[in-house]
Amino acid sequence: MCTLRHIAALLLFLLPAWLSAAEYPSFQALVDAANENDLLIPPPGTYAGPVSIEKSLVIDGQGKVVIDAGGKGSVIYLDADGVTLKGLRLTNSGNSHNDIDSGIQVRGNFNVIKDNVIDNSLFGIDLGQAENNIIRRNRISSKPVEIGIRGDAIRLWYSFNNKITDNIIRDSRDMVVWYSKDNLIARNDARRGRYSLHFMYAQRNEVVENHYEDNQVGIFLMYSDSVVIRNNYIAHAIGPTGMGIGFKETSDVDVHDNRILYCATGIYLDISPYDPEATNRLTGNLIAFSGIGVQFLNDWKGNILERNRFKGNITQVTVGGGKTAKRNHWNGNYWDDYEGFDRDLDGVGDRPYELYSYADRIWMDVPYAQFFKGSPVLEVLDFLERLAPFTDPDMILRDEKPLMSAEAVQQ
Repeated sequence: MCTLRHIAALLLFLLPAWLSAAEYPSFQALVDAANENDLLIPPPGTYAGPVSIEKSLVIDGQGKVVIDAGGKGSVIYLDADGVTLKGLRLTNSGNSHNDIDSGIQVRGNFNVIKDNVIDNSLFGIDLGQAENNIIRRNRISSKPVEIGIRGDAIRLWYSFNNKITDNIIRDSRDMVVWYSKDNLIARNDARRGRYSLHFMYAQRNEVVENHYEDNQVGIFLMYSDSVVIRNNYIAHAIGPTGMGIGFKETSDVDVHDNRILYCATGIYLDISPYDPEATNRLTGNLIAFSGIGVQFLNDWKGNILERNRFKGNITQVTVGGGKTAKRNHWNGNYWDDYEGFDRDLDGVGDRPYELYSYADRIWMDVPYAQFFKGSPVLEVLDFLERLAPFTDPDMILRDEKPLMSAEAVQQ
């Protein structure tokens, strides 16, 4: 009986929306009546979707047009070249992950999608085998459901030479770039999602000046080579898997001048670089106020870390499996826990910075002991071990020319 009451209540809640969506004028009729290359400025109001566009048009909603898909499919399915969509609010897509129900599905090239609001849509903008499109200044959010079953705000699959810039993303799942090359991702602002940006098998993409905050992961690269990550702000990636930037079997990546703050782990490296003849170059980054500054899954090599600033991290660098990070190149970084002098006043410490692992090694090597990380008992053990070592500590890294001030990194 209780179940029937719940079903009845749900039907009463949804029925007005279904009826009102059915009463909206058809936006598809406006599209069908337009000629190729027309400028379509619809009268202000709410229209019924879904809409299929298969010819070149400029559609300008001027911020006064809503298209409501009525909870079925994608609001707009764009299968044409040279289309401009701007000033529209696209809402109420379907709920199918298999069909990638979206605000806009893009299957064409040289399209411009800008200044739109996409809300209550499972996926935001989905590009599949789409090239040379511009996605700019859109505001995107997903369905109000648990984070794991939301759709992705922007999704690129096998799509090349697109420009994804200046979008505002809230409460979606991920932004994903799969099997896609030569895309620019710049000045986007994404918050309260899972992966701000997730690459998989994607090469030669550029990520510049984005703001990623309060997501579970900032940027993660899986099997994605020759990516440039520059001047991004990544903060508050927390939780058991929280990390600012993560690498999984990824090579030839440039990570320059980013600010990575208040994360569980600032930078995470898993068998990266994977190509034994390649390097990953991490320079000029601020890695601060995090649980772990840089975490290596294992004893790996090929990473160059220069002119980075390590400030206020609970642990600067860790390596799993009882190994070290000495096989990577550390030079000219600033370490706020450096204990040394600069007698010749050249801005460089008189002796190298050396990071050793003492009793704090326990939580790195024994998974269950991670629960006690930062607890008084481990802190006391670590203090006693440093005061009077009863075993030889492991050297994790050696920086031959540590900088004396964080400001010197930026000069």
